Amino acid sequence: MKIENFFLAVLSILVFTACDSDNDGPVLDEVASDTVANLFAPQSGGQDQGPISGEFTKFDFATGLETTSATDWDIAFRGTAIIINGGASLGTIDEPERTGNGAAYIATGTFVSVTEADDSLFVQDSGSGYAIPVGSGNGWYTYEFMTNTIEPIPGRVLVIRTRDNRYAKIEILSYYKDAPEQITPEIAADDLRYYTFNYAYQPNEGVAQF
Repeated sequence: MKIENFFLAVLSILVFTACDSDNDGPVLDEVASDTVANLFAPQSGGQDQGPISGEFTKFDFATGLETTSATDWDIAFRGTAIIINGGASLGTIDEPERTGNGAAYIATGTFVSVTEADDSLFVQDSGSGYAIPVGSGNGWYTYEFMTNTIEPIPGRVLVIRTRDNRYAKIEILSYYKDAPEQITPEIAADDLRYYTFNYAYQPNEGVAQF
């Protein structure tokens, strides 16, 4: 009986160990989510004031911060234009060199409902246009001529492949300082180009879900 009990105990240990091994897998980092407020993206020129110029304001999803690095950035903002660290320059003045494998597309839905990046939809910046198109109604915003205001288009979510093949999504909330509920003529004239946006960043390589 003692021998039988011994073998049963050994068998139980082996079965437990095998089951435990089946559950082993890579430990994944959590998706990072946050809101960025008042990311300033100034520009010079435009609107009959000469060619648009000025440095782009770069953002790094891995740190969740603005950066001045020439290489460690994922997206960058200047005025209403948003560029990706991947592809090629459109050729505008002061545009940074693309050194990564970034790409983007615009998804339709709420920020919460966009739960996975679709690799088949990604496009990169190029000499013929940005992955996130510029112009009223083409990308993330509309321009209201009568009020001279920029308004984010509801239901448009920017899906990003980062420079190092991770994924992120962005919901732009406001183009004005402190994200005012009502944009007065004074705000429209003086407090523009301050981005407020929600984002989620998937830090695990090869994982496309948010």
